Amino acid sequence: MKIVSLISKLEKEYSHNYYMYIPLTIILQSCLGSIAAMYILYQGTTWVAGLELTICTVLCMGYNAAILAQANRTFGFWLLMTSLLLNSLLIMINLVV
Repeated sequence: MKIVSLISKLEKEYSHNYYMYIPLTIILQSCLGSIAAMYILYQGTTWVAGLELTICTVLCMGYNAAILAQANRTFGFWLLMTSLLLNSLLIMINLVV
């Protein structure tokens, strides 16, 4: 229940200050995505690394495209959360391997 409340507050904050968060979130998720790509490529050029790199790239480019296309704010928020979560997960996976 607390997580749902926290996510709801974050989504309201994101929607309320949308234009302030646009440059901040683009920089944040692009930097996180490039770090994830770096650690993925440290593992070599296997098909698994290619799949991970594709996921990382699609998420980062998808969020940037959604912002540029002026997509729905709720859609942008959830795309940002997905991008941050999965890129963080990719970083952790590739740090362990």
